[in-house]
Amino acid sequence: MTPSAPTAPFRQGAGRPCLDFIRTLRHRGAPGAVEELAGPAALDAWIRQFGPYDTAPDGGPDGEPDGGRADAADLLAARALREAIHRLVTAALDRGPAAADPASRDLVNAAAARPVPVPALDPAGRLRHHAEDPVTAMLAVLARDALDLVTSTALDRVRACAGDRCGALFLDTSRPGTRRWCSMNTCGNRAKKDALHARGHTPA
Repeated sequence: MTPSAPTAPFRQGAGRPCLDFIRTLRHRGAPGAVEELAGPAALDAWIRQFGPYDTAPDGGPDGEPDGGRADAADLLAARALREAIHRLVTAALDRGPAAADPASRDLVNAAAARPVPVPALDPAGRLRHHAEDPVTAMLAVLARDALDLVTSTALDRVRACAGDRCGALFLDTSRPGTRRWCSMNTCGNRAKKDALHARGHTPA
């Protein structure tokens, strides 16, 4: 597995926060799998991009932005939850939510039971979110989203990307429900280019 510390924003657009989260292990199951949560700083960056926290210099009540406090233990917990969510979702897709292995179900349930970010209106009329432990609170949000997904009708719209070596899960919100790619700008365009290349080299 190759570690990665992307400077560009993390991929988003899977349709559910928990699905965006499990995409931080890119090319899952392939020899060239890429770990995007390569360290605590990467986990902080993911939380700042996807979480409800204010990232301005005065974001937190102590003068520090929420979502910038991950350590090595938080990183291990985040990766463990990510894999448990992936197992929970894939099991639900195959055989229903009751098919999840007990260890994965218990891990997700335990994460979901922890406090989530608390909203508050500041004097300027802006909505701010705060948590005593921003990492744990964000993991609770993701766990709750996963539990909601696997027990809702939205599960019927979860697809695996048809892109070669991708397989990322996404929520198909298209009206006909026939979306094939996690992103047309990446996997979709790559598949089209590969198809054109193959046709161009096929003997007449």
